[in-house]
Amino acid sequence: MKTGKQKNQTIEKPAARTEEKIPQSNLPKVRIIPLGGLEQIGMNITAFEYDDTIVVVDCGLAFPTDDMLGIDLVIPDVTYLEKNIDRVKGFVITHGHEDHIGALPYILQKINVPVYGTKLTIGLIENKLKEHNLMKNTKRKVIKHGQSINLGCFRIEFIKTNHSIADSAALAIFTPAGVIVHTGDFKVDYTPVFGDSFDLQRFAELGKKGVLALLSDSTNAIRPGFTASERTVGKTFDAIFAEHKTNRIIVATFASNVDRVQQIISSAYKYGRKVVVEGRSMVNVIGTASELGYINIPDGTLIDIDQLKNYPDEQTVLITTGSQGESMAALSRMASNLHRKVSIKPNDVVILSSTPIPGNEKAVSKVINELSMKGAEVITQDTHVSGHACQEELKLIYSLLHPRYAIPVHGEYRHLVANRAIAESIGIPKENTLIMSSGDVIEVCEDYCMKVDHVQAGGILVDGLGVGDVGNIVLRDRQNLAQNGIIIVVLTLEKYSNQLLAGPDIVTRGFVYVRESEDLLDEAKCVVDDAVNDCLERRVNDWSKIKNVIRDSLSDFLWKRMKRNPMILPIIMEVE
Repeated sequence: MKTGKQKNQTIEKPAARTEEKIPQSNLPKVRIIPLGGLEQIGMNITAFEYDDTIVVVDCGLAFPTDDMLGIDLVIPDVTYLEKNIDRVKGFVITHGHEDHIGALPYILQKINVPVYGTKLTIGLIENKLKEHNLMKNTKRKVIKHGQSINLGCFRIEFIKTNHSIADSAALAIFTPAGVIVHTGDFKVDYTPVFGDSFDLQRFAELGKKGVLALLSDSTNAIRPGFTASERTVGKTFDAIFAEHKTNRIIVATFASNVDRVQQIISSAYKYGRKVVVEGRSMVNVIGTASELGYINIPDGTLIDIDQLKNYPDEQTVLITTGSQGESMAALSRMASNLHRKVSIKPNDVVILSSTPIPGNEKAVSKVINELSMKGAEVITQDTHVSGHACQEELKLIYSLLHPRYAIPVHGEYRHLVANRAIAESIGIPKENTLIMSSGDVIEVCEDYCMKVDHVQAGGILVDGLGVGDVGNIVLRDRQNLAQNGIIIVVLTLEKYSNQLLAGPDIVTRGFVYVRESEDLLDEAKCVVDDAVNDCLERRVNDWSKIKNVIRDSLSDFLWKRMKRNPMILPIIMEVE
């Protein structure tokens, strides 16, 4: 049975319907439910459902936005999976980046099912499971490229792809309704640093047999052309090392980009330099990659950071985290003199081997400025290539697979729209393309592809050890505190008579500088005094009402005087 698009085919294909009425069809139907990874970069998680089988592809986290004060991580809301836990057969992971594996330790505590992935991916997941004491409780299965696993009524094949981390895979999901291909994050690199190149042949074979739907990475869909090979960065490193033989070199990059680290180590070895790996995530990833054979470090090249002082600067290279300007990362601490063992020197050359993620530009600029002030030379040109496919690579994938339906994933809305336009440009009818939102339930069969329902989805905020205990109300309070400060009003009442025994006293934080605003606070105290006395004269015994009167009176006064609106917290103490 052919479901692929042939060039000489004249039969008109069924449309991907958008109307609410679900058409009648006796054909098998698969449901696709993205619980994250849409309208944003990160938090990728998608459920595939048929009958009594649910298979979940990826389980990632997102990093907090600027308005999420104090939040460490954002993980997906998996209420739908919890309600259907008996049908969930496993998590199938495409690769080992945080936005695809980072939420697993939190979600596995609720949904304890096996996890399937390639060798390095499972190695990185195990690091996380050890931190959360979940190793004994979690089944893990290493799958090689080209192998398939059977989960319920699905067969899932792992297909070799390239990305900015080794061992990435696309998934061919063989379902009763047809073959669905999920690319994961990918690029087409004909000359990868480690391992084989993208298995385009397998994609072509699937395309000939017929692909029902393609869920394709959209991250770089707005960029024309091809993504450059990772090896081009290696040539840049070689040139920089050759040009700066008398300088200490510090390279900041993503910890997960093992191939990038490999090229830095190769250049360092070539020019007779010792290498120090600094930053917790960098040490963890490189340690795992080295143990599993995904990185080749020549004997005697790697040294501990404590040995750095034993070598002259021109014989050392530091590979560190912090390429995105993260305040607590190693490079940021070096730049602001907070690192215990490394200080930036005027002769240093610092290479930022990454492109700022949208939203991080200010933080990266701040670090570059701090490094420049200390006399370091900062290099950012030609030291990074993306791990995601640009427009021409996406066209190649669509051309090979000939999917009946195109469903863009992984990206902000503008990226999804751009990916849809690419699908249309190679001949997929517009009505056969569908842009999903997180929580949408998409039903797909040979006759149609359309949204049929919506389930609960969104982000759960992680703050320290608390998961989900910080919601919109707490965030709103934090924003109010950050923007306007707080005023605490303390007074003491006698238990039975409600006589005012002490106060009101006013304490402020983040509102005004107390020593220069004594007159204002005295007036505020009088306003509160009048409000309390008025309540007591009217024999108001309900403390919540007294607090509301205090809050309203003080708020009105401060707005008229200062045009400010601080959080006001009245505290009433009772004495017998």
